[in-house]
Amino acid sequence: DMDEPFGDSSAIPTYMVSKLASQHVKVVLSGDGGDELFAGYDRYCVEQRERRYRYIPGVLRSLMGAVGGQLSEGTKGRNFLKHIALDGPDRYLDAGTLFDRESQQSLFQSPVCEQILSLDPWQSMLQSLPADDSDWLSSLQYLDIKNYLSLDILTKVDRMSMANSLEARVPLLDHKLVEFAATIPSEFRLRNGNTKHIFKRAMRGVLPDHIIDRPKQGFAIPLGEWFRGDLNSFVHDLLLSPTSQARNIFNSGYIENLLQLHSRGRSLDLQLWTLISFELWCRRFLDAPLLRIEGQSNIKRNWRTSPKPLGGMRAQ
Repeated sequence: DMDEPFGDSSAIPTYMVSKLASQHVKVVLSGDGGDELFAGYDRYCVEQRERRYRYIPGVLRSLMGAVGGQLSEGTKGRNFLKHIALDGPDRYLDAGTLFDRESQQSLFQSPVCEQILSLDPWQSMLQSLPADDSDWLSSLQYLDIKNYLSLDILTKVDRMSMANSLEARVPLLDHKLVEFAATIPSEFRLRNGNTKHIFKRAMRGVLPDHIIDRPKQGFAIPLGEWFRGDLNSFVHDLLLSPTSQARNIFNSGYIENLLQLHSRGRSLDLQLWTLISFELWCRRFLDAPLLRIEGQSNIKRNWRTSPKPLGGMRAQ
């Protein structure tokens, strides 16, 4: 159990790998932190390409964003138009957001939506970035270290490894190495679309070339195929169940639309996984205690009214 809604589906393969490793060792080394310190994520390359959008006049980009906002959910090009209308860090945060503000208004029912929209998680992130955008890569790496690394990656690995009595160490996050990496100029971290440039140069001759040069591979699972295949009915029944709807948190019509779009080929597996994670968490931590309390009340009530001892025990 993660003890909280957790939207990173790679927790599943992390658990399985940890389970396998625990059969042979008690401690493992993890490479977590390398992508944040040395600019290893592909999204840094994407942001480098998308920065050219800043040369489009702001008025024109705003107009394109407005046009995108008028298009219906699922229309091709809608998200692209809304995306390029954003500036700098906002655009980077949008690329990693599953449900933007507009989608949240459709996803949540009114009372819940009012509370959620009163909070802006982007605001605190943007405040942590320097006003000077000259070293944009360092700014985004800092943002990922403060948020994505600590709140997602390290949380996931720690809990999934410890669930298998396995201890994971992260040598790349030794504070001396972190402090040194922060002094390396950006052009040595990301060069000509080559991520972790200086780190790879440093490891050349230490690690085999085929390890250093192989394409980056994520730690994902085929959720999209599963949700369109064997798990299709499970996802539908779970997210649109009377139990879920009775909480009055989500608009079932919007969720049903997401399921239909996904079944037609739209890649919404991460959005659906996030909703599934939340629903299962609700059932495990919100519903179960209520059921236990109700069950205990019934036992006490039966104890007082039943003329026979319960479970073979004598009434005191």
